[in-house]
Amino acid sequence: MASAAATSMTPLDRAHFVAWYRANRAQSRDLFDRVDPRAYEMRGIPLRHPPVFYEGHIPAFSFNKLVRETLGRPSIDAEFERLFERGIDPADTAAAAAHARNGWPSREVVQAFGARCDAAVLDALATAEFEDRGHAAWTILEHEPMHHETFAYILHRLPLDRKTAPAGYRTPEEMPLENAPLTVEIAAGTATIGLRRAEAPFGWDNEFEETTLTVGAFECDVLPVTNAQWLEFVRAGGPVPSFWIEERGGFRQLGAWGMFPLLGSAPVWVSNEQARSYAAWRGRRVMTEAEYHRAAFGTPQGEERRYPWGDEKPAARHGNFGWQSWDVAPAGAYPAGASAWGVHELIGNGWEHTSTPFAPLAGFRPHASYPQYSADFFDGKHYVVKGASPVTAYELVRRSLRNWFYGDYPYLYAKFRTVSG
Repeated sequence: MASAAATSMTPLDRAHFVAWYRANRAQSRDLFDRVDPRAYEMRGIPLRHPPVFYEGHIPAFSFNKLVRETLGRPSIDAEFERLFERGIDPADTAAAAAHARNGWPSREVVQAFGARCDAAVLDALATAEFEDRGHAAWTILEHEPMHHETFAYILHRLPLDRKTAPAGYRTPEEMPLENAPLTVEIAAGTATIGLRRAEAPFGWDNEFEETTLTVGAFECDVLPVTNAQWLEFVRAGGPVPSFWIEERGGFRQLGAWGMFPLLGSAPVWVSNEQARSYAAWRGRRVMTEAEYHRAAFGTPQGEERRYPWGDEKPAARHGNFGWQSWDVAPAGAYPAGASAWGVHELIGNGWEHTSTPFAPLAGFRPHASYPQYSADFFDGKHYVVKGASPVTAYELVRRSLRNWFYGDYPYLYAKFRTVSG
């Protein structure tokens, strides 16, 4: 294995990083081009900045972290580097109001700033000497697709006449899974969470240090909770998910680019608090992070897999991730992605809620290039989510990745299943 000592990237690394950066930027441009000019300063999600901020933030972050902070090169526009430096994660709309701004730069000005950042970043990726295996380069390359996903959530909430759907966009259709068992027994065993710092080419700070936990036996839903199951909960007085629209005494589903009939066979996307409320109503609970790992990567034989389906790299047949779709698919539509226990969709079709508060693993050290990445959110109010959503990039589909959101955040693409034991 490569040592953690300072090394320069090889020419192959550089070519890969340059191609990855260009691909990221092309996808960003496509996403922002879908916003109607009238919505460029509109906060589709009240808890987030408008599109104008994110179009400036992504290149500013890359420039700040790689060029200015890591390499010590001069600023290109100090005012914009500060303006677009960091997003927001307020607890509520009242806190979000404190971040309101009157007047943003025009899109043309933001794009011109972004182009200058891109030129500097590409030059650095191609020519600069980096230490620590190009840690800052990995940081910016994984940061951008993370924002593609969070911006997809914002696009989802913009009015239909303020955005342009992709060519050929189609809404999902019902496809109930026949004869699927309802639950499965997961035997007691161990779960490995995180990465070994000395062996990983890159990881975010909350992925270290590798931790092995003992997990007791538990019974687990084979499929995530569906819209049809949640509808029973609503009729019993439960909350209506933010992706449902009440209409004529019934409900329709808010898709990424339009409304369609409620897809009863699809996983319901809800907040962590809502998921835990439903599980309690059923006399069950939401799985812990360790139980997720046991159900996803453990096996009856005792070893652990790299992915639920085995060691094969993630592919389209394994799940609804990697931008195959903009919307949720029927539960069980990707049987090739099932785990060794026969549990479906632990990766894909929505992040998987856990009941584990977001906290550091033993051996945690702040991220070298982004010290506040995780530490600001170890507050007991954010919860770990695992897996992937339809718009999670392939590069982010890995066993050790730990995502997190406020317990009451209703806008993310996240499903859940219940367990007992």
